[in-house]
Amino acid sequence: MSATPQKNRATRRVLAAAAGLATVGALVAAMPAGAHDRGNGHGHGNGHKPRTVDVQLLSFNDLHGNLEPPAGSAGNVSETQPDGTVKAIPAGGVEYLATSLRTARKGNPYSVTAAGGDMVGASPLLSGLFHDEPTIEALNGLDLDVTAVGNHEFDEGAAELARLQNGGCHPVEGCYEKGKKFKGADFPYLAANVTKEKTGRPLLKPYTVWKKNGVKIGFIGVTLEGTPDIVTANGVKGLKFHDEVETINKYARELDRKGVKSIVALIHEGGAPASTSYNYDCDSPGAGDGISGPIVDIAKGITPKVDALVTGHTHQAYVCTVPDPSGKPRMVTSASSFGKLYTDTTLTYDRRTKDIVRTSVKSANHVVTRDQAKATDMTRLIDRWNKLAAPIASKPQGWISADINGRGSTAPEKPLGNVIADAQLEGLAPADKGGAEVAFMNPGGIRADLVHKASGSEGDGVVTYGEAFTVQPFTNMMNVVDLTGAQLVTALQQQVSGSNAASPKILQVSKGLTYTLDLTKSGADRVVAGTIKLNGEAIDPARTYRVAMNEFLAGGGDGFAALGEGTNKLVGASDLDLFNAYLAAHSTAAAPLAPPATDRITVIQ
Repeated sequence: MSATPQKNRATRRVLAAAAGLATVGALVAAMPAGAHDRGNGHGHGNGHKPRTVDVQLLSFNDLHGNLEPPAGSAGNVSETQPDGTVKAIPAGGVEYLATSLRTARKGNPYSVTAAGGDMVGASPLLSGLFHDEPTIEALNGLDLDVTAVGNHEFDEGAAELARLQNGGCHPVEGCYEKGKKFKGADFPYLAANVTKEKTGRPLLKPYTVWKKNGVKIGFIGVTLEGTPDIVTANGVKGLKFHDEVETINKYARELDRKGVKSIVALIHEGGAPASTSYNYDCDSPGAGDGISGPIVDIAKGITPKVDALVTGHTHQAYVCTVPDPSGKPRMVTSASSFGKLYTDTTLTYDRRTKDIVRTSVKSANHVVTRDQAKATDMTRLIDRWNKLAAPIASKPQGWISADINGRGSTAPEKPLGNVIADAQLEGLAPADKGGAEVAFMNPGGIRADLVHKASGSEGDGVVTYGEAFTVQPFTNMMNVVDLTGAQLVTALQQQVSGSNAASPKILQVSKGLTYTLDLTKSGADRVVAGTIKLNGEAIDPARTYRVAMNEFLAGGGDGFAALGEGTNKLVGASDLDLFNAYLAAHSTAAAPLAPPATDRITVIQ
């Protein structure tokens, strides 16, 4: 998901690498048991190996450094019951993900685990505070075989991504544990469509080949071509991002020439199924009919040489067959986010053709439930890093009277979005702080909910620094700029038009700004221009307004080109500092902050 990228700070993430690893694992686990018996009589007897062998592909994506179970509604997956009702199941946490993957591998001698990117980045404090070293360490322990890079792998730039791959202590903060040097990822990060501008050469390996007993499967990894639009300029400086389909087809030809006929693409781009339930059948009524979004056209353009697609980025759960250019169905999977699901795909490998028997590919998503045994090595890892983080993480910032939903809210206007926007307006309204009259927050930058139930020993209702950081982990600096009323209106229309037409990005707005969002209309018309008011007065197209937003939005990120046209810029405190200051100013143990009303955007469905 697009989100506010963080700057070069210790809070950056290695999430993408982890995601990549997860995908490989999913590929391995997904192989059906007993496929090796489907040899049609070929090769049996005389001590010959069976003609076919089942390879299990276990995969996951978008882990985002969530080593501990994600809190609140963001930690649930939806499951449709036989009677049609939908049940929320708490899921995720690497202690459980490790157990799930290890259990799935049992009885599958040919198993490979892969990930679809965003293993790191936008991570909770436990990982983010240490530049996602804990997550890379956990992925190594999960036996991730390969991952694609995601957009968040670039949050801290190419040099930091290289460090996550190759190891070495942080260039500014050094080593976090005495006598211990960070070893880096023991799985390859793949970035086939990312090249260096100066040389034109790939930034990282474009592909890798997994081998076992003569079985060979190639993995090609790409991130979305639009990564520069959703990452700060510093994160992608000196890099060029290429078309996903052209890149995958190019390297599929190269693998084919090298005799690797079985190929899986790891793609950090995704789609939107018609239902958010992980067990929804998106091949109903026909193959791939229940999914939309960028991955559909990508899947239809990728050469038939590729046998399966492991995807991500949209944080959705789906197992679909989308026709390849020759019209044959091909598996396209995604396992939600935050380690809440993993995909188990069975790839039947034909030893004679060295290719996957596409008609026998089977796949399903499985919940990483929290009622199974924890992996003790992951518990030790979490405890070790938590001790290092505790002095910062456990410090109280404020009090809340109930859950304030952000990431877990599916509504256009989110209660936590209102709190964040109000915090930014309040902190930057004084004349010497920028004179802000209105504030905007991008929804993708809200990474969690504020949960009333205690996460540790702090007590129910207490918001700790670690919890606040998990909500806003990018530590973006705030900007206050001049925009005309006409530019403000255009920015609001860009929520639902242009690059955001198919998948709207509804900005969270500070108190005083109101308007109507009519979802029965199309494009920019969905924002009803005549209803946009600030403090009860219609927006004046010719007037200049002082507008607060994080540096990502102020750079035109997430398709908001109009916000990038601001002038007379003043740089303020970080978004996290303003959020914590607001919590401190508006809550006490006796008078906690209540979830705000969501009455700023009137939605017509």
